[in-house]
Amino acid sequence: MPVDGLLKMSELAEASGVSAGTIKHYLREGLLGGQDDVVRTSRNMAYYPAGFVDRVKLIKRLQEDRYMPLKVIREVIDGDPERARALVELEDRILERAAAAREPQARVSAAEVRRRYSLPRRMLERLAELGVLTPSPRGYDPDDIAIIEAMERFRAGGYDEALGFTVYETLRYKEALEPLVREEVRSLLDRLAGEVDPDRAAEIVEAGAEPLRELVGAMHSKLLLAELRRARSAATTD
Repeated sequence: MPVDGLLKMSELAEASGVSAGTIKHYLREGLLGGQDDVVRTSRNMAYYPAGFVDRVKLIKRLQEDRYMPLKVIREVIDGDPERARALVELEDRILERAAAAREPQARVSAAEVRRRYSLPRRMLERLAELGVLTPSPRGYDPDDIAIIEAMERFRAGGYDEALGFTVYETLRYKEALEPLVREEVRSLLDRLAGEVDPDRAAEIVEAGAEPLRELVGAMHSKLLLAELRRARSAATTD
């Protein structure tokens, strides 16, 4: 006999869009709560809470979209599944808005980049190998172009290979920025997820992008001058 408010496995699979086999695997891994949540009416028949639908969807998204192993997913959703769901929704909304904002900005083809800029092809290829540039078959995105233009200005100002300045200089900045950006994203998501409407949170992130670039640039200038003064002082003392 059906149990009010509960779902058969076939119904749970249909409502969540996840196969019964996958759901059973989640059950074995302890991702859907304890056995007390499952009502068994016979050896081969069981009913599951309707709340499992959203939980199964969340697990599948974390597994497929974020490549999280099931062990990590269990730790995340056991702690606070609602917050985990809010984080996923916020991340998706920010990425969707970013993609929409970039849609009108067509990529620049590799041929056009070579025509427009003087950077040698080997330099462009090496920057892509280092992950500094991320061209696709359709060409370079706006951030790639900004990096290429910055490299052009560096070279025009005298930062060239003859003095030992190579593409590996960019790798130093990339490696230094990666942990900073990871911490920035973690801090933003922790503060905004579940506290602010996802659309409003995405607007806050977008509004902060340009001031953040200006802040980083200004702080870099101050630190550069301070380090030059420190180096001069140390040389004078020696």
